[in-house]
Amino acid sequence: MNKVCWPYFDPEFDTLPERIYGPTCRVCIDNESMEDCTVVKVDSVSKQGLLLEMVQVLTDMNLTISKSYISSDAGWFMDVFHVKDEHGNKLTDQKVINYIQQAIGTTGEIPSSAVAKTYTNKAVFGSEYPSEHTAIEMTGTDRPGLFSEISAALADLHCNIVEAHAWSHNDRLACVAYVSDQSTDTPIDDPGRLATIEEYITTVLRATAERSPSETHINPLQVKANGFPCGDCIKTNVERRLHQLMLSVRDFDGQCGPNMSRSTPSSAVGFGDEEGMRRTAVYIESCEEKGYSIVSVDCKDRPRLMFDTVCTLTDMQYVVFHASIGCHGDYAFQEYFIRHIDGYALNTEGEKERVIKCLEAAIERRVCEGVRLELCAANRVGLLSDITRVLRENGLAVVRAHVATKGEKSVNAFYLRDISGNEVDMDFVESMKKEILGPIDLAVKNDSRSTSPSPPDRSPTRFSLGDLLRSQLERLSHNFVPIN
Repeated sequence: MNKVCWPYFDPEFDTLPERIYGPTCRVCIDNESMEDCTVVKVDSVSKQGLLLEMVQVLTDMNLTISKSYISSDAGWFMDVFHVKDEHGNKLTDQKVINYIQQAIGTTGEIPSSAVAKTYTNKAVFGSEYPSEHTAIEMTGTDRPGLFSEISAALADLHCNIVEAHAWSHNDRLACVAYVSDQSTDTPIDDPGRLATIEEYITTVLRATAERSPSETHINPLQVKANGFPCGDCIKTNVERRLHQLMLSVRDFDGQCGPNMSRSTPSSAVGFGDEEGMRRTAVYIESCEEKGYSIVSVDCKDRPRLMFDTVCTLTDMQYVVFHASIGCHGDYAFQEYFIRHIDGYALNTEGEKERVIKCLEAAIERRVCEGVRLELCAANRVGLLSDITRVLRENGLAVVRAHVATKGEKSVNAFYLRDISGNEVDMDFVESMKKEILGPIDLAVKNDSRSTSPSPPDRSPTRFSLGDLLRSQLERLSHNFVPIN
């Protein structure tokens, strides 16, 4: 009998990078270097999607990223985040600091193959959580009152809406709802009933869908909210899914809003209001010497801005190698050095134009100027349907919605606009109290846009990795002496 010899593999080979470089992910929280913010420093083995995962951790905790410097090359990831809490202060709670170190450290150790599976296969969306609710994903052409019709349809189908998130942008709607059976409060997993729900909701969505087809995806996998310190731990996943759903229905090709005008020079796009002030501008330049494309974004600063841009680039299969993020007054500037996942820079004008449009849409779709209505009431089946019906009957359209159940209470936030284009009439608050059964707590915030200066010009005085790289290349070219 012949002896079979197998090649020998050192069992410690897989840990070689850690033994050379140290732990695969090191997180340092610095509260001493800066007076007005906490500095989070991360060193880690690089992998696709790692930057987004780290931004997700910070965003989930409602932290504001005022500055960030990113360098990811030669297989190693180095990043610096300047963060503040939701009140604009340093992070002083040791529990929060410990959680950041643990969450980012764990993120850096997840195998890249697992990350790819989580983000490329929508069927695993939310699957890491215990089985409690059935997820329903909906996309379609938006119209006034559509969210109300969806809520009423689910109530007619004996579905209890435990949580829901909806975005409307450029005449497109994306919605993710978590429902349970009305009578048993258990997940709905019967294939026949799921098919009935899908058919019913699809009929509602397609009522005015001549311009583009509507889609309903029912996801039988389940999700569950987690607690402190990250609050609702599925929130960022839901927001990323909403970005993906909006991208799938091409909201970036829709018409601009009533107060928006659009101009599209070759590789830059800007938004302006009625007074001609630029609000959002995206530029793409080539860095042929290093094989990068440089994406620059100037826009009004707001929470979750970095998440929205990094999320879009990642979902479009681009890798961020270097970046510089900062803000000046009320405006933010971002600069990303990217390549496609296949290793190539953006070569064609068509590809550049698509990236510009998608980044525009990602920035603008979360912006809801107008009235924010916060409502808290005793939870009951059909409550969301009743609330949205009253809003619709008062001539108000829901632009964005976030609905959650906390114990015996239903907590809702709606961003509203008047379907006639007029200012929202605040008298509807009293009418809601009379029409909705049971006591409710209401808070109204007017976020109407106020006149503000145009964003700062792109000038060399602002720190730019692109300007720094170009100056270094010019210096090298001037010092170069040809050999005869």
